Amino acid sequence: MKKHSWLSFDQLYRIHVYLAKRATVFGQHIHIGCANGDDAIYLTHAFARYVPQFIALSASSPFYQGIDTGFFSSRSNVFNAFPLGGCIPALKDWQEFSSYFYKMRDWGVIDSMKDVYWDVRPKPELGTVEIRVFDTPLMLRKTALIVAYVQALALYLLEEKSIPWSSDLYYLYNYNRFQASRYGFEGEFVNPFISQRILIADDILATIKKIEKYARQIGSSEYIAELKNLVMNNKSDAIRLRDQFNHLGSFPKVVAEQCQWWREH
Repeated sequence: MKKHSWLSFDQLYRIHVYLAKRATVFGQHIHIGCANGDDAIYLTHAFARYVPQFIALSASSPFYQGIDTGFFSSRSNVFNAFPLGGCIPALKDWQEFSSYFYKMRDWGVIDSMKDVYWDVRPKPELGTVEIRVFDTPLMLRKTALIVAYVQALALYLLEEKSIPWSSDLYYLYNYNRFQASRYGFEGEFVNPFISQRILIADDILATIKKIEKYARQIGSSEYIAELKNLVMNNKSDAIRLRDQFNHLGSFPKVVAEQCQWWREH
């Protein structure tokens, strides 16, 4: 696959007009290196099961354009309106993915994977899988906690192959995603593999139990324990921002307060 050329904002605006302006938001992307293409496609699908967790863990955008949206993560909904947004189609291995990519490129729909806005996407030019649903955390330490969680989760998934490809997962994808965006840790996750309804916070805690031994292998147990404590105590950046606004009464004051918080943490 050829290397992509970067588009300027002006070029993006000519294509997407209002959507480009609407997408002036701040997110965190995490890349996981993969040994081969089939692992990358497996991980792309397996991570889809955990997208609600990723949204809830990083949710920090309750406000959008000066309005309290009622969501914990308003940012996570911005890219749904873009062409080729959402989740990966039913491409079950690298061969199917490659066929899809070259067809879309030959049809003139895309030039590179940069034109594909999936929540989780392979990045062949980097040899990674990229998760794109995270809000930017309010402190660097939390960024490290989330990265450690994803790293241990990826190792668990690749070692145990515990999440089979299933269309049922995608039947529930938008519902589970909405629950995380709207309610954060208190959103509901419907697990299609065991027909279970559970709070997203409880699903994260159950996942932590499964990945703890892998965290020990890579020396990140301290980070996983700290993240577990945040989840157990419902420490959400979205709640913090709402509390700040209710206390301070203006967005400029919230920004000033948050700048100080960033410097200190």
